[in-house]
Amino acid sequence: MATEDKNRATAAAILPLVGGAANVSSIAHCMTRLRLGLHDRSLVDDEALKAVPAVMGVVEDDTYQIVLGPGTVARVTPEFEQLVEEGRASGTPAPAPAHTAEELADKGASLKAQRKAKNATPFKLFLRKIANIFVPLIPALIGCGIIAGLNGLLVNLGWLPSVTPALAAMASGFMALIAVFVGYNTAKEFGGTPILGGAVAAIIVFPGVANIDAFGQTLSPGQGGVLGALGAAVLAVYVEKWCRRWVPEALDVLVTPTLTVLISGLVTIFGLMYVAGEVSTAIGTFADWLLSTGGAGAGFLLGGFFLPLVMLGLHQALIPIHTTLIEQQGFTVLLPILAMAGAGQVGAAAAVYLRLPRNESIRKTIKSAMPAGLLGVGEPLIYGVSLPLGRPFITACVGGAFGGGFVGLFNQLGDSVGSTAIGPSGWALFPLLDGNHGLGSTIAIYAGGLLVGYVAGFVATYFFGFSKALLEEFDVSQEPAPSTVAATGPAAASGGSPAKEPAGV
Repeated sequence: MATEDKNRATAAAILPLVGGAANVSSIAHCMTRLRLGLHDRSLVDDEALKAVPAVMGVVEDDTYQIVLGPGTVARVTPEFEQLVEEGRASGTPAPAPAHTAEELADKGASLKAQRKAKNATPFKLFLRKIANIFVPLIPALIGCGIIAGLNGLLVNLGWLPSVTPALAAMASGFMALIAVFVGYNTAKEFGGTPILGGAVAAIIVFPGVANIDAFGQTLSPGQGGVLGALGAAVLAVYVEKWCRRWVPEALDVLVTPTLTVLISGLVTIFGLMYVAGEVSTAIGTFADWLLSTGGAGAGFLLGGFFLPLVMLGLHQALIPIHTTLIEQQGFTVLLPILAMAGAGQVGAAAAVYLRLPRNESIRKTIKSAMPAGLLGVGEPLIYGVSLPLGRPFITACVGGAFGGGFVGLFNQLGDSVGSTAIGPSGWALFPLLDGNHGLGSTIAIYAGGLLVGYVAGFVATYFFGFSKALLEEFDVSQEPAPSTVAATGPAAASGGSPAKEPAGV
């Protein structure tokens, strides 16, 4: 089957399982997930979706998220969008699967509990907005980061000297103007005119700011970086909204954009650039201090608590920090440490596979999700294996902690290990690695951290990840037996023992 046909077939398989075109209110995607806004969550068939070959798992957050993996999601999303448009044009109503009253009541109670526990505080909603600003930039960061790594390798080897300047321009061009893209996305996310946000943020990277003095210091192009661009664009949105309320409609097209750029531009030049520059410098200094003094301890905590941060939605606060470090130093030293959390999940999943030899269902899930886990796509293993089991999720975090501690120790010893982009993890991070002591040393340290994470996650889960009750509950065949097909089967007639309640962990 041609790739295009395969992607369209995947989209066609997903659409009816999420309630059809009429049930889809919004469509977006990130690095690994198709993110859907749905009118009626009860129309979704979760189990059927998980059975679609290309689907690695599903996650419910502020949107309904279908995990397809890197690369695949970028190809399936346009096909899905086209099918939704075709469905809406044809006026096909959303399918309404039959449900019993009990099923709907149970599903409603479940959804209510999920929403109650959902990350919907104002602070976390703000963090989601920040993530929505930076996530669209990740493909460019990855592409430019890989080109930068290739260019560095060629320069070190002395190969192709006539080509390396061109590669340097390709790798650096986006980073030189990243503030403009951040400003554009910020204005779009906060409800302003995107191009005005980009225009104000462009002031930060304009070479002419070197002729301006603020707070007794001469400004430098790029001062304040992405944090300054973020603040400038947010300010521009508020100025624009104020103008829309007070400027007469006849003058709006002339006055509003002028005042927006003028007022927010002046504040950016004579305030935000300096303040954001100081904050950016402090972030870089703190990251260096944390790993140079905290070392293994800092890495242990970062690697161990990263997945709980993800579950709480707080990991999104790290995205502008990563971007700031890449802007300042050329790489972020935090990402390789945080990537160890995925290594702990892989090790834990391997232990679960061995500890539950009779549970064909879980073992099948692990076998299908393990390749994605090795490449840094951890959702299938997290939501399909470790988190539902409970204790293995904790022991997986222990594995991530030991892997992070290993990488952090080498940072403390002077061997910085960083990534030139954000997004990839696991084995997929190797092409983006950079450091201060050569590529070979950097790769070896990162690979060692992964190995430590795998081993520690495996050992912790194998020996401490299962209580006796948990093993009794889950280490059983999931193949349906005749006596369990119906309540009136032989087991019921003979007074067989009822099904066990889920064991505690």
